[in-house]
Amino acid sequence: MKLSTRGRYAVMAMTDLAQHYLLDTDTSVAEAVQPPPVPQPPPVTLASVAKRQEISLLYLEQIFRDLRRAGLVESVRGPKGGYRLSRPPDQLLVSDIIDSVDENINVTRCQTADGCLAKQARCMTHALWAELGVHIHTFLQRISLADVVSNDFTHIASVYEAHTPQPQTVEQP
Repeated sequence: MKLSTRGRYAVMAMTDLAQHYLLDTDTSVAEAVQPPPVPQPPPVTLASVAKRQEISLLYLEQIFRDLRRAGLVESVRGPKGGYRLSRPPDQLLVSDIIDSVDENINVTRCQTADGCLAKQARCMTHALWAELGVHIHTFLQRISLADVVSNDFTHIASVYEAHTPQPQTVEQP
């Protein structure tokens, strides 16, 4: 799978902001479905996120430009400035974060739509890997930042368990 550090770092940094959102608004993950309280949580500096997550500050600044353009974060200027989530963590999806930094989840080896083999042909397993990419993106569309902070993905597992074929038992004579 080709998910670069840019996509992973964007999710890590947004999860950091989500954790501060929940702590600073004194809101549990379960209560985060309510609109944010009137006083918004204070902004978090990128320098503090960079230090906690061990990510280059310059790289984070580039990532947060894209996140801000996508409307996922708000910037606050001034001596106590920084960034904060534009919406509660339960309303921000991991797929939106990855899409906002122009990250393409591609599990095929094709670099173009034409194919990965000589003469621009597609390999025999192209459709398999392309479908896996679709499933990964669909999976990430079901995960919010609140889910990541709480490390609770049980609602996702139940969706996939319902579609998992059960093994066939063979009776012995």
